[in-house]
Amino acid sequence: MFNLNWKRLGIAAGLSLSLVAAGCGSDEGSEEENTSGGDGENTEQAVNYGEELDYTITGVDAGAGVVGAANDAIETYGLDGWEVQTSSSGAMTQALTQAIEDEEPIIVTGWTPHWKFAEYDLHYLEDPEGVFGGEEQIKTMAKQGLKDEKPNLHKILDQFNWTAADMESVMLEIRNGTPEEEAAKNWIDENQDKVDEWTKGTEEVDGTTAKLAYVAWDSEIASTNVIGEVLRQQGFEVELSQLDNGVMWKAVAEGEADGMVAAWLPGTHGDLYESYEDQLEDLGANLEGAKIGLVVPDYMDVESIEDLQAE
Repeated sequence: MFNLNWKRLGIAAGLSLSLVAAGCGSDEGSEEENTSGGDGENTEQAVNYGEELDYTITGVDAGAGVVGAANDAIETYGLDGWEVQTSSSGAMTQALTQAIEDEEPIIVTGWTPHWKFAEYDLHYLEDPEGVFGGEEQIKTMAKQGLKDEKPNLHKILDQFNWTAADMESVMLEIRNGTPEEEAAKNWIDENQDKVDEWTKGTEEVDGTTAKLAYVAWDSEIASTNVIGEVLRQQGFEVELSQLDNGVMWKAVAEGEADGMVAAWLPGTHGDLYESYEDQLEDLGANLEGAKIGLVVPDYMDVESIEDLQAE
């Protein structure tokens, strides 16, 4: 593996959340809430979850753009007292899983593609101010000079392209216990026609090193293992290095990694792209229609970030 000053991703402590029923009363002293106005229509408002959640949004690592956008959302929507608790992708999904098992409220920084949308009933909170932006692309980045140095590697990375459904199928298989490399091989075996398009016009090599960097998100674990296995089958000696967001970009920009297929733009990695765009080669999108935002279970009675404002 190449030598880098790697940063370990922090694992946040588990969240202890309790679901509190809304207090109510009627004019006859019963415990059944009366929410009717003078015309008999229901005027009940969405539940405010601030106190139940200790005004905390469960995030991923601090360098992720979705965390920065979540902090911007707190300011934009005037969510006084709210904060984003950073952790790791694994810790976030663990907290989400536990909350859903207990049917407790939780708000997480989320993105699509991700296996959690196939596993659980979830929805994004509406973002009328557009803080989280529109659709994202996941792009491939290569170090400068890769085309001349390793033309076959460059061409395969340049031709790598798949769908959200492809990625989510690999993620879910890994989530269900299949080792990462085995899940990648399974997907390749079932989608050889797509793989043939990625390797079209290239020649097999004999032990040429291919160094790929990635961040420890379920989506990027899936994509990097798939392209890594394709490269192995083409004769490359593949080195996959899991890094912090900033270190990943720096590794490619400074040539310590040959490339990555994990660049979320324009929002998630926008600041990092601006810092390093003159030091690397943008090979374009390998996946269209990605998205980031705040995500909640469907059983929570909240539809918009605006609904999180204090009463």
